[in-house]
Amino acid sequence: MLYWTILLLLASNVFMTFAWYGHLKYKQTALLLAILISWLIAFFEYCLQVPANRIGSNAGLSGAQLKTIQEVITLAVFSGFSVLYLREPLKWNYLVGFVLILAGAVMVFAPWQQAS
Repeated sequence: MLYWTILLLLASNVFMTFAWYGHLKYKQTALLLAILISWLIAFFEYCLQVPANRIGSNAGLSGAQLKTIQEVITLAVFSGFSVLYLREPLKWNYLVGFVLILAGAVMVFAPWQQAS
């Protein structure tokens, strides 16, 4: 089940990233049109994200764990998107920040956590 949760969250984050940031490549497009297109893309993101979280929750993951998985996936997807689609460099300080966020994510899944 965790496999499906991660796979669906990965796919949903690709849609989410395009919905949130894809329009930055087309700055000449009217803002209202960019918003409408983003909403359309976000619909598909939600069609994947909602089942992913439902499956993960049914598999025993907490809301905090689901959110943490999503954020780590988001950083990975956005890093690739930024370099490949927006043609922006991935600077060393961004990588350090992402590693620190990843370290925080490790804490959420740490084996020494107390059972609730």
